[in-house]
Amino acid sequence: MTGFGRGEATTDEWKIEIELAGVNRKQIDISINLPNSLLEFEVEVRKLLAESVSRGRLGAKVILNHNGSTEDRLVFDQKMAAQYVEAAKSLSESTGIETRFTAADLFRAPGLFKIEEAIAHPADLKPPLFKALDQALEQLISMQQQEGEHLRRDLLARIDTIVNEVSRIRKLAPTVKDAYRNSLHSRLAEAGLGVDPNDERILKEIGIFAERSDITEEITRIDSHVAQFRTYIESNEAVGRPLDFLCQEFNRELNTIGSKANDATIAQAIVNSKTELEKIREQVQNVQ
Repeated sequence: MTGFGRGEATTDEWKIEIELAGVNRKQIDISINLPNSLLEFEVEVRKLLAESVSRGRLGAKVILNHNGSTEDRLVFDQKMAAQYVEAAKSLSESTGIETRFTAADLFRAPGLFKIEEAIAHPADLKPPLFKALDQALEQLISMQQQEGEHLRRDLLARIDTIVNEVSRIRKLAPTVKDAYRNSLHSRLAEAGLGVDPNDERILKEIGIFAERSDITEEITRIDSHVAQFRTYIESNEAVGRPLDFLCQEFNRELNTIGSKANDATIAQAIVNSKTELEKIREQVQNVQ
């Protein structure tokens, strides 16, 4: 599910900012960008994120800024500078070449100057790191919950549409056998065959068709899947994968009904149901 969260925390010397960005994805994929001084906490950060988000691509960016009284310092190696000066004098005396050596020349000499940066100690930064992470997660989850509520209403509306189509199928199912009997008698009459409607062979054929076209079991299973679907939708747990599995089962039962029930009206109801089911499957990919 999509969402964004931001958190920050400070110490006397440092400020930590965290940005979390989540987008839809079927599986969980976590990407973490930590500064070098916080790399040792990557495993703990990843574990916390994985416990909070079960599906989707989640990117975490951690920014560390120095805001304390300890400033970066320019350090000058006086002993090495003296060696440079002595070397210049020695070269001048040995070659007779006048060497003009100024302070500006020292700035170009390697190794004389370096910047000593303020050092971040990981142990001091761990509490603010996870404080900022908790804030970011709270915002991210809040946004995902709002999106989840919209998804919940949409999914329930679509499952209601499927229920209505299945109700039509349930009412039509008993008429399929009678329609087949009438069709069979009609074809026999058109063929000019004087067959008694109560002929044992005709009754047997109708009985076999009735048994093969019985969809009571499939409709019962669909009713069960609908009840489970609604239970999952109202749950506060991560239900994306169970819902995905139920969609597969819905599709299986609808396909079976379509192959059994030799009826145009039932076939149309199956098409309508599968159209809604496909939209549900797409939406379920975004559910945690």
